[in-house]
Amino acid sequence: MFTSRAEFRLTLRADNADQRLTERGIALGCVGVSRETVFRSKASALADARALAKSLTLTPAQAEKAGLPVKADGQRRDLSQLLAYPTIGFDDLAAIWPQIGGWSPEVREQMEIDASYAGYLDRQAAEAFRRDENLRLPAELDYRAVSGLSNEVREKLAAVRPLTLGQAARIEGVTPGALTALLAHVRRRAA
Repeated sequence: MFTSRAEFRLTLRADNADQRLTERGIALGCVGVSRETVFRSKASALADARALAKSLTLTPAQAEKAGLPVKADGQRRDLSQLLAYPTIGFDDLAAIWPQIGGWSPEVREQMEIDASYAGYLDRQAAEAFRRDENLRLPAELDYRAVSGLSNEVREKLAAVRPLTLGQAARIEGVTPGALTALLAHVRRRAA
């Protein structure tokens, strides 16, 4: 398959091929023990790094005080969001949060790449969402069971109980990432 022709080509990158495919290879029995061990180690380190990145946040005022140029919109940004800025490098953030200095070069590189692609992936998800805007959401849907939603988004969706994915999108604070998680959950349930 030509990835340039693939609908979701931004997710079909060479840098994340191991993350996308190794688990399937293990399940099929075509990945050796040593490769599986390396994969599990990297996957664990990446999961830890992503969790830590979500917990490390700055307000625009704190970022400005640290010398990081961000939009002064009052939005608290996590490490990954800060890393997505072209003017902010990993070393700038390691000076603020020394604990990320211990990340391996592979983990560091993957976190930088993921941050670079995050905005584009959100746009791609929003584009895909427009095709699924009229998808009906089950009336009995338990939003606590939808992985990938923040507690705030779960509460808003449970309070409003939107009938379609389009209605969910118009709820203040519901992000493209949350809509993608909701769409995936509803499709999995229907399958």
